Amino acid sequence: MGKTDENGLCDNFQDWGFLNRVNSICVQSGAWVCFSHVDFRGQQYVLERGEYPGFFLWNAHSDRMGSCKPIGMVSAPFCWRLCRLPRRVRMEFTEDCAFLNTRGCPKRWVNSMRVYGDGAWVLFEEPNYRGPMYVVERGDYGCCDEWQAPGANVQSLRRIINYF
Repeated sequence: MGKTDENGLCDNFQDWGFLNRVNSICVQSGAWVCFSHVDFRGQQYVLERGEYPGFFLWNAHSDRMGSCKPIGMVSAPFCWRLCRLPRRVRMEFTEDCAFLNTRGCPKRWVNSMRVYGDGAWVLFEEPNYRGPMYVVERGDYGCCDEWQAPGANVQSLRRIINYF
């Protein structure tokens, strides 16, 4: 049994004496994205301030965790734009959306996106903020590979708002 205090990037928990297994987490400030594999790969989990006594509380299927990093956050405006090729249909979001279909976005519709401002977003593969999740921060994402998703299936999204 071990314990570590992280306040920055950790690309491999084994470097800190862990065997990629995490039983509980206490996030003291900010928000973090943790990954099931080393080098910021694999399933992503968003952890905000609070205690997580078991992996099921961060929506994981096992206690495997290989790396983590803080999510850059400020109180700036949030804006997320998605695009669909070839018709170049565009939609912008500045608030959370529990089901993109209600806004006219069918399943597997998100081909590319741009995140404006300094806010971070979590994309979910299922409605109502469920299923596999992917964190996107400021920048352009030309395809789902760039946000580490196996496909363009985004059905809900929410802003990460967790002030220190």
